Amino acid sequence: MSEKELRLTQYSQTSGWASKVGPKTLSQVLRQVDFDFEDKNILVGLGTADDAIVYKIDDEKAIIQSVDFFTPVVDDPFLYGQVAATNALSDIYAMGGKPFIAMNIVGFPSCLEDDVLVKILKGGAKKVKEAGATIAGGHTVKDDEPKYGLSVSGFVHPDNILANSNAQIGDKLILTKEIGTGIHATAIKAGLSEGGKDNVAVKSMLTLNDKAVDPMQRANVNSCTDVTGFGLLGHAVEMANGSNAEMTIFKDKVQLMEGTREYAEQGLIPGGGYDNKDNFIGDVEVGKNIDDIEVDILFDPQTSGGLLISVPEKNAESLLNDLHNNGVDKAVIIGEVTAEGSKVIVK
Repeated sequence: MSEKELRLTQYSQTSGWASKVGPKTLSQVLRQVDFDFEDKNILVGLGTADDAIVYKIDDEKAIIQSVDFFTPVVDDPFLYGQVAATNALSDIYAMGGKPFIAMNIVGFPSCLEDDVLVKILKGGAKKVKEAGATIAGGHTVKDDEPKYGLSVSGFVHPDNILANSNAQIGDKLILTKEIGTGIHATAIKAGLSEGGKDNVAVKSMLTLNDKAVDPMQRANVNSCTDVTGFGLLGHAVEMANGSNAEMTIFKDKVQLMEGTREYAEQGLIPGGGYDNKDNFIGDVEVGKNIDDIEVDILFDPQTSGGLLISVPEKNAESLLNDLHNNGVDKAVIIGEVTAEGSKVIVK
């Protein structure tokens, strides 16, 4: 099979995005498994639906551990490797840390040429190097569809951990990237959009969240999560539930990638978006002025999405300016933490 004829996304069993197992299914499964491990050094574990686990090494250092992989969202194998690696690295940044080592995770069909896998791995290695980390091994299996990602470890000071469960009443909510990658990936798979490096969604998916870490630490951020498979509203619900906080998101403040609304109106909603709505809509209050398309977009599963940050109101504008000055130019205030509770209100 020549590179010209190759369409990696045709191997994906989902519509443009590799769907996660939903939180309802996970909770039903996990409650039947004994995860009652006693270890006082686990600072962030299974207690909340966080982005990674954090284990204390000593008073000055904790290790962050995460893993993420998925099927292709673009056809170019080199770009696919870069996107998957960028997405996996994001969990470390969301916890306030910086990655230092990673391992490849690969599922690869025997019907594809070896050169395709070479390009995927080269793409991943490029992004890991950009992050200042090292790939030190991995594991590969034969599979019916390509899958690639990383197991990543990072470091953070125990006092600087950013969990998704500490948003405080009065905080402002900042989102660091536009949304719409799941819808754009569906358009790419359908052949309605070119999935090259100049594609608006691909550019976003290739952008590391590293430049947000230092500004967040300087601003004494209360809580953070990266917006990925559960969409903006799904991850906001997880933050609200974990923090016992009611959040309001202003729809008009959320920045969409160019073309997102148009693709959504054509029905190019990934299956994972509908799963997200089914899983989380019970914790979301949607204003009467919000139409169904807008709700679908807010549940759109993101690949390598931005960070959702909950920061004290007094520090919000300075953090926003710091993010912009550090190259995070899409960052914008999209909402606020309004009361105790566990729901997300969309206005």
